[in-house]
Amino acid sequence: MIQYLENIKHKDSKNFFLIAGPCIIEGEDMALRIAEKVIEITDKYNIPYIFKGSFKKANRSRVDSFTTIGEEKSLEILKKVGETFNIPTTTDIHENEHAALAAQYVDVLQIPAFLVRQTDLLVAAAKTGKCVTLKKGQFLSPEAMQFAVQKITDSNNPKVAIIERGNSFGYTDLIVDYRGIPTMQQYAPVILDVTHSLQQPNQNSGVTGGRPELIETIAKAGIAVGADGLFIETHPTPETALSDGANMLRLDRLEDLMQKLTRVREAII
Repeated sequence: MIQYLENIKHKDSKNFFLIAGPCIIEGEDMALRIAEKVIEITDKYNIPYIFKGSFKKANRSRVDSFTTIGEEKSLEILKKVGETFNIPTTTDIHENEHAALAAQYVDVLQIPAFLVRQTDLLVAAAKTGKCVTLKKGQFLSPEAMQFAVQKITDSNNPKVAIIERGNSFGYTDLIVDYRGIPTMQQYAPVILDVTHSLQQPNQNSGVTGGRPELIETIAKAGIAVGADGLFIETHPTPETALSDGANMLRLDRLEDLMQKLTRVREAII
């Protein structure tokens, strides 16, 4: 993953890398505006950047939850973001046939946490030749992720990374065990999913809650223990976001966070 990023990013950096964008593609103008702003920040602090946006959300709390503005329309927007700004892009896939489809538009395929044990899905993603990021299931130990990684490498694809997003704690909370980051780095580079680890799923309303006020705390700790990258969902107005707004970082707060995290990184290398 790190070498892959070195080959496609347009700047030299010893910094952590950042995966960031809206939870889901809501429209072309918004995606381009978010990408442009994040690039302005990451260029300033020399942070390699991958734009993230889901082309479709399959894991929803309710039947009437928003899922997509259109699969191919969303993928075309992701492609346009990548081409407009010359940056890599990523999206999550949920079905085997999505692997080949999404691979035509994005650089990195993300496997959702609840699907990370689905062998056929992982193999389909690996066989595209794209970089594959594996979200650790909330129900898995760090050690168990070596087997998910092996499914990718056994499919002749060495471009794989792990995304840590916390473990289930009770019914409606998630906790990050930072001991797992160096453990999983034995198998692949590790990215800390800051915003999803602050989700509070399965609320009585059927809408996932979150603790965005703790984003800085979680992110600082992740960089301090040596995470290779961070995953942060961001939106200009999280309160109007069509998905996962409760745990997203407001876009105008991203620069201050990146400045602080860059200083933490400098202190530990």
